Amino acid sequence: MEVPSGKLPDIRHRMVKANGISMHIVEQGEGPTVLLLHGFPEFWYSWRFQIPALAEAGYHVVAPDLRGYGQTDAPKSSQLYTSCHLVGDLVGLLDALEEKRVFVVGHDWGAMVAWDLCLLRPDCVKAVICLSVPFFPRSPKGSSIKGYYETLGEGFYMCRFQKYGRAERDFARIGTTATLSKFLFPPRTSFIAPKDKELMDSIPMPKKLPQWISDADLRYYAQTYEKSGWTGALNLYRAMDKSWEIKAPWTSVGVKTPALFIAGDKDIVMGFPGVKAYVGRNFKSFVPNLKEIVTLKGGHFIQQEQPERVNELLIGFLNEQTLASSSKL
Repeated sequence: MEVPSGKLPDIRHRMVKANGISMHIVEQGEGPTVLLLHGFPEFWYSWRFQIPALAEAGYHVVAPDLRGYGQTDAPKSSQLYTSCHLVGDLVGLLDALEEKRVFVVGHDWGAMVAWDLCLLRPDCVKAVICLSVPFFPRSPKGSSIKGYYETLGEGFYMCRFQKYGRAERDFARIGTTATLSKFLFPPRTSFIAPKDKELMDSIPMPKKLPQWISDADLRYYAQTYEKSGWTGALNLYRAMDKSWEIKAPWTSVGVKTPALFIAGDKDIVMGFPGVKAYVGRNFKSFVPNLKEIVTLKGGHFIQQEQPERVNELLIGFLNEQTLASSSKL
């Protein structure tokens, strides 16, 4: 698989050993290291607008395919996709890069992994920027999946993903390109299927591609998922209950890392029950060093929808934190 012609000519691909798996990473630039952690249904290429911009701004950019995605190994058991496994992968990646502390940027699942890295190994993170998904402390009442079953029902997409094979069959039935199209740029939808329908039958097919993704980009996404399959990516959702169990020592604990949060005003995550109210009222109490909450016009994939504005925010925050770090030396 080759990157669409003419795009990202200066990137470097390599495989590294991290936490017992082979991890594919893309790199560009020199300077302080910034990890870019992608979400679902994506891989490193979702950062195609940020990689060259951050490299030009004087940073060493590293964009891995997370465990289960792209060219990185995908262990078979869903129990090998917990928060601790994913954080362990990043710690192993830092060892491979010979880095002690880095900046971390995460979107969607990548944001959850970034927050967990700050929670479990704060010594590894200089500062964090998360897009779409805010930090939620572990609740003593139960996992988020349990809460989704109770509030949104078994038809909610994360709940449908729990049963091994069901989502894989649903995606195969309509094809990889159609599945990606429905997830990446759906018309306004709740991602909840009625009991008598499969999820893909409940999400409308978009009439055309948005400006932020080309036919060549979509083909590259599809080629990547046709090669990797969907099970590894879905296993992150299937390990959510287990992650909740093993994070018991961190119940109600917050994150003290310097942070910035960015979301689109039409992001589906911000429409989940209680999320907007939590971000407005309680988020900062659990992330006391949260500099700012920035809301941009756009949807869930805001770093692709508003790349210039997101790049401006990332570079501004990273430069500020780099200066603050150097002044302490």
